[in-house]
Amino acid sequence: MVESVIVKHSKVHIPWKEGLHLRPAAKLVKCARIFQSSISLKVNDRLADARSILAVMLLCATFGAVVDLEASGTDEAEALAAVTAVFEPVEPDASKEPAEGGLKPAIF
Repeated sequence: MVESVIVKHSKVHIPWKEGLHLRPAAKLVKCARIFQSSISLKVNDRLADARSILAVMLLCATFGAVVDLEASGTDEAEALAAVTAVFEPVEPDASKEPAEGGLKPAIF
């Protein structure tokens, strides 16, 4: 008997002007490691395991690139939702507005 495997798919765009750089990649990997499901990312012809920071960085995903997300496993729906949320654009924080004169205050 052949066991059927259900896989969840989603597509997201890279929202960061710098592309998928180290900070969001680290956040993505940390999120992916919470789940038991296998999560993979595909950009063009490159495929990466979402649990590997090196694999994610080697995708070289630039601003606006389409990322195909795929999750399979016992908690695939939750995993896919959580990983997709990492790619949602973050609104700028109003508390980080530049001070008068256009300069940001130094914080030590």
